[in-house]
Formats: sequence, C-alpha cells, structure tokens
Amino acid sequence: MKIGIVGAGMVGSAAAFACVMRGVASRIVLVDINRARALAEAEDIAHAAPFAGATRVDAGSYDDLKGAQVVILSCGVGQKPGETRLELLGLNAAVFRDVVTEVMRASPDAILLVASNPVDVMGQITTALSGLPPGRVIASGTILDTARYRWLLGRHLGIAPQSVHAYVLGEHGDSEVLAWSSARAGSVPVGDFAAQIGKPLDAGQMARIDKGVRRAAYTIIEGKGATWYGIGAGLARIVAAIARDEQTVLTVSCVSDVQGVREVACSVPRVLGAGGVTEALVPELSTDEADALRASAEMLKETFSAVPL
Repeated sequence: MKIGIVGAGMVGSAAAFACVMRGVASRIVLVDINRARALAEAEDIAHAAPFAGATRVDAGSYDDLKGAQVVILSCGVGQKPGETRLELLGLNAAVFRDVVTEVMRASPDAILLVASNPVDVMGQITTALSGLPPGRVIASGTILDTARYRWLLGRHLGIAPQSVHAYVLGEHGDSEVLAWSSARAGSVPVGDFAAQIGKPLDAGQMARIDKGVRRAAYTIIEGKGATWYGIGAGLARIVAAIARDEQTVLTVSCVSDVQGVREVACSVPRVLGAGGVTEALVPELSTDEADALRASAEMLKETFSAVPL
C-alpha cells in the first residue's frame, strides 16, 4: 500500500517511521513545504527500512501522492507551551484550505487521516473542504488518549495494557471523557478486578489516572516542546487497520451524530477497515459520562460552526 504524508515534522516523520517498523506500506511519500526537511527525514527513515522490511521512503511533491490509498495530514502550526489545542484552530484552518485542495487533486480516492491539532475540528474542516464521505476522513481523535488510559490502568493493575479494554471519548483535549463504566480488565470490570487483586481503584487513584491522561500532552510539551512518538504509533495503527482491512474497533474521530449532537467530529469506538470507518459504537456510559460526552460534542460542533470555510 502507498501512503502519503503531508507535513514532515516530528509527527509526520514519527508516523512514517512507525509505518516502516510495522511493515504496513510498500511506499511512503513525504511532502513538506520545507523540501530539505522532507528529503532529510525520508533518507533517515529509509535507512531504517532494511531492519524491518522493504518499504520505499521518498520525499516528493503533491503530484507524487497519486495512487496513495491513505494520505496523512500532519501539517500546520505546532502546539506551543501553555497553548490549548483549540487556540491553534485559526492558524491551521487556513493552512488546510490549500493542502486539502492539492491532496484531492493528486489523490482523489485516498482516505484522509488528519493528525493536526485541534484534531477533531480539523477533521471536520477536512471533511467539508474535501467533499468526501465522512467515513473516508478520519482524525486520530482519542486513539492516543485511549492508549494512555490503558497504559495507566495496566500499570496500576499490574497487567499488560493490551489486556485493558477502556476508551476515552469525545474531544482529543480538555473536555475528553474517560469511560470508566465500560472499562474492563480482560472481561472483568476494572473496579472488580482491582478489588480482587488488592489494588482498589478508589476516587483518589481514579483522579490520578484521569489527570495522567488528560494532562499528558501538556506535561510532554513543557518538557520537550511537542509529542510525536505516541501519536506516530497511533497513526501507524490506524493505517494498519486500513491496509489489512481489519474491521477493528478504534477510538477515532469522524463526522457523525454523537449523543444527540448532529454531524460533529469527535471520538467514539468505530469500526475501521479498507473503506474507512463503517460503524460507530455506543459504549456503556453512566449518566455523568453521557452528559460529559454530549457537552464535549456540543463544544466541538460550536467551534467548527464558527470557522469560515
């Protein structure tokens, strides 16, 4: 499978590297306004390919995206310390007007995978600008937040995060919702599992995990300026689901009706395969969680509605 990546910064290059290591692409093309940066990242990543497989990695122009089955959009302005994702919106919306036009010209049949913040609103902007069906414009959404949630729960319970089945819903940002009601360790509710092994999940521990998930990006940004490894791996996971037509369930963001809010891009568990997103699932939620998800969706819808297209 051929993958295009527009934006060869840390997120785009981390995604390319992760795709090479997973062996999910036969060819990756990096496109960036800074041609020298794209060339340098492509060559560096290409040198890693022999350790993993036979992926060809090149730098190119928009024309070189022809035939790509997935195009990752990781371009735009990066998040600065102390800056919320929503504050990035005005700057990145302007960038995407030009980028989406060029990508659709070169590769009109591609699935678009949005990774630029604020990612949910940027995903809905991309859907509007591209004219593609919602299931073919996928934002990374809370896939990384969900990974953080499972990692923290697994660490508390002393089990592998792959054995934790728990979701973060709504916005990839401050209003996100940790779905405790449906969280499971194996097939057992996490609260019951924790009690069985003598590591109870009391209110204090749940609050610490919530903070660890919700504030993770801010902590990383304060320390090194940006996040890239986690989201790069998350993007590669989404690409793998498309490449292998897995019909797997991931918390990604695309435009749909959520908790009574019509046509909004935010994350719920969704079925993902070769054609993009085909189904959205409704996890078990408490009344408070359902209300919080609705509020998150309403905020995102209001924010998108204020963007001039």
